[in-house]
Amino acid sequence: MVKDILAPGLRVVFCGINPGLSSAGMGLPFAHPANRFWKVIHQAGFTDRQLKPEEAQHLLDFRCGVTKLVDRPTVQANEVSREELRNGGHNLIDKIERYQPQALAILGKQAFEQGFSQRGVQWGKQAMSIGATQVWVLPNTSGLSRIALDKLVEAYRELDEALMARGR
Repeated sequence: MVKDILAPGLRVVFCGINPGLSSAGMGLPFAHPANRFWKVIHQAGFTDRQLKPEEAQHLLDFRCGVTKLVDRPTVQANEVSREELRNGGHNLIDKIERYQPQALAILGKQAFEQGFSQRGVQWGKQAMSIGATQVWVLPNTSGLSRIALDKLVEAYRELDEALMARGR
């Protein structure tokens, strides 16, 4: 089981869809070697060095957290049902209301649309918020994603810069 890394006072909570088998087996978020999460958040400015999956708890040192929409591990995220995503969306709102980070970044348009009953979502900051928490939709860092590394970094950097502009 991959545990959430959450605490009060975070700048951002990154929300993956669900753990892959590598992550579940190791009990660590974004643990598959092909996943670009750790590289992307470092290059986008969230961490001062590239963390390894086994250093995930150190995300808190950078006021970042990690959670997921669905706990059940799968080989690919497309194996997660619409109902699981919808239930995950409800659970996620409860978590975010409890911790109130500055931003919640959902990693994947389809996951956000199905988890929050939205349609035609664009990348970036969303009109909705959860309490005082901004909601962002960012591209998934999975190795299965065809989005180039520089485009991923650019999307994540936009969130980092928006949070800095808020002065916190």
